[in-house]
Amino acid sequence: MVIKEKVKNLTTNPGVYFFKDHTGKILYIGKAKNLKKRVLSYFNKSNKNSKNKIMISKAVDVDSMIAKNEVEALLIEANMIKLYKPKYNVFMKDDKSFPYIIITNEAYPRVEIIRKKNLHKDNNIYFGPYTDVHYLRSIIKIIHQIFPIRTCDNYIDKKLNNKKITKKGTCFCGFCLSEEVVTEKQYSEIIKKVIQFLKGKNKNVKIFLDKLMNQASFKMRYEEAARIRDQINALNVFEKKQTKITQKFVNRDIINIEYKNIYGLALILRVRNGVLVGREKFNLKIFNDFNINDELDRFLVQYYQLTMDIPSEILIKNNIESKLYIEEWLSDKKSSKVKIFIPNRGDKKQMLDLCIKNNQMLLKEYLIKKIKRKEFVPKTLIELKNDLNMLVIPKRIEAFDNSNIQGKSAVAGMVCFIDGKPVKSKYRHFNIKTVKGIDDFESMREVVYRRYYRQINENKQLPDLILIDGGKGQLSAAKSSLDKLGLSYISIIGIAKKLEEIYLPSLSNPQNISKTSSSLYLLRKIRDEVHRFSINFHRRKRDKSTFNSIFDGIKGLGDKKIRLIWKNYDSLYELNNDSINNIYDKTRIPIDIIKKIRNKIKTRNKDE
Repeated sequence: MVIKEKVKNLTTNPGVYFFKDHTGKILYIGKAKNLKKRVLSYFNKSNKNSKNKIMISKAVDVDSMIAKNEVEALLIEANMIKLYKPKYNVFMKDDKSFPYIIITNEAYPRVEIIRKKNLHKDNNIYFGPYTDVHYLRSIIKIIHQIFPIRTCDNYIDKKLNNKKITKKGTCFCGFCLSEEVVTEKQYSEIIKKVIQFLKGKNKNVKIFLDKLMNQASFKMRYEEAARIRDQINALNVFEKKQTKITQKFVNRDIINIEYKNIYGLALILRVRNGVLVGREKFNLKIFNDFNINDELDRFLVQYYQLTMDIPSEILIKNNIESKLYIEEWLSDKKSSKVKIFIPNRGDKKQMLDLCIKNNQMLLKEYLIKKIKRKEFVPKTLIELKNDLNMLVIPKRIEAFDNSNIQGKSAVAGMVCFIDGKPVKSKYRHFNIKTVKGIDDFESMREVVYRRYYRQINENKQLPDLILIDGGKGQLSAAKSSLDKLGLSYISIIGIAKKLEEIYLPSLSNPQNISKTSSSLYLLRKIRDEVHRFSINFHRRKRDKSTFNSIFDGIKGLGDKKIRLIWKNYDSLYELNNDSINNIYDKTRIPIDIIKKIRNKIKTRNKDE
């Protein structure tokens, strides 16, 4: 076996390895202290892990990347998993982007919510990620209630010595509505208190506000004192909603992963100064034989790459192989010591148990929602089942349509609707292969047969209902293909273009469905979608065919340049109506060749 020979030549250095299938697609990414030893272990007879066996049976190649040390290997592995999302790796499902609180790097910083996918160190200050958006908005709301924070883009007059901000009368943010002009120095103090508040140091914020209130009262500015009193009250109300889960003023993250079948949930309780300031949960993609000890370290690296808010202590349930390396990486990132604990008793164990119980409850709720979502059936589908006298609810509907002009560039399209909604990843195009000339019936017979012959061979899901865009002729042709494949039990209907009548194979007359019925509306919607899909495919194919024929004599215009044109333009009309400079910017095809192309198009248009 070629792959085994390649493994024998791997280095013994630390690094990252990745198995690939026959198409070059990465199946699995892993890290290792000793690359050769780790990868060879997959081929040992003692390796009884079924996930590994399935993955190795599909792997035809293995590549590796050497790292300086295991810390670097951890980071490379996490980044590659995030980038390639291999089939057999565990990763966060919802990692497109996360909301953060940003304190901008300006003379008068703003405190806002932003969404980011990759968090990099810059001059801004970030808190998060927050997966509970409702809680996040409540934090921003209380910050703006307590502090006069700028939210506008008002101009800062740098000519003034104290850098006062020029306010606009149209702005109603707390900063612009403040009666006195706030200097940059004063505003800097306010931002420090905002940061303390976000770190759970509410006591410091209260002392600050009490001092301001007393100063205002002493100077007999009673309205200002009353306003600050209201801010203190708002802080007290918010504080009561927060949970103090330890008497120690510690900064901890408590992390737990729970899973069942293919569903996993990671929960992070963020404790700052003894106060629970955040509860973040992440959906995980899980496979059979999930090993928590192997995967928890990967999750830790994935999560802490998303945040700058790193605590001094991290509590987890299971021991992990890379504990020392992750501690080293986090300590370096935080610029102070970070420890990972697996507590067995005491205060830390109580906090971990609290996290575990919460996560188990959240996973149960998540599974119940999943079951309900699967069991939920739109009323329209129930109505459609009754209108067509079907035995099952048509949760999955597939529709077909042919498209050609004078028998040229004959194609077909198939669309898929699940629970009444289009699933575009399951749409398919077909080039007609066996039919010559114009024959819609035979084209439909071919396409339906090819589609479901392949579905049967690959053991893939079949539809509950098939919709044919056409009348009795196309319907009969499609039905004959189903019968040939032994799929006569699948319901199939045709929808005629002119009168929008519904035909069933067993009836000579159209099915009587009310014109105002929601089920007929759904069938029309599916018919229109498959028609649009097949027509667009036909146009692209026809334009490409025309393009290839009329530009055959242009010197310097090869397949590579033609592909560049079709990557940027959907039709000859679109290409002809764009400027020469724009075409050059998009394709980098030499301008003299572009001019020849334009001349050919003009000549063709004149001939037509």
